[in-house]
Amino acid sequence: MKIYTKTGDEGMTALFGGTRVHKHHIRIQSYGTVDELNSWLGLLRDQHIAKEYKELLMKIQENLFTVGAILATDPEKAILKSGKERLNIPKIGASDISLLETEMDTMDEALPAMTHFVLPGGHPTVSYCHIARTVCRRAERMACLLHENEPFDALVLAYLNRLSDYLFVLSRKLSQDLKAEEIKWIPEKKD
Repeated sequence: MKIYTKTGDEGMTALFGGTRVHKHHIRIQSYGTVDELNSWLGLLRDQHIAKEYKELLMKIQENLFTVGAILATDPEKAILKSGKERLNIPKIGASDISLLETEMDTMDEALPAMTHFVLPGGHPTVSYCHIARTVCRRAERMACLLHENEPFDALVLAYLNRLSDYLFVLSRKLSQDLKAEEIKWIPEKKD
């Protein structure tokens, strides 16, 4: 099987189910940004970080493939003529969101209280985590716009929202683990 099909050479692509749309369609922007996020998480997972972070990041990456599949499915073709769902895969569930919340709570217990915004950086691994966080926020914004026009399972939106929160807490925990300075943003007061 060849990787190139030439069917997208004129700026169109197919959704799961066969519907053809422009490559700039919000649905493509949505799952493309999720794909970008997944790649950043792969880079973060490749860093020298604790095994438990790597394992959870891999689980998150698998969930993001599910999110991408959901976003790539034309809602009008989500149900087959047989009545079965086109996507025959486990969906994002409340337990996936709860897992992120539990992990955040555990990390938060070991971190100093936040009193100010934190400037991204301090160590390359921490910076990769912040980049992943901001790409996650963009994926969430794109998915929200898509959901507004072509609704899909709202748990996907909740998952992306919680994931960006998780990545923020993880960036703080990585700063602590790597003994990187966490620089607070303290704006100067105007006279």
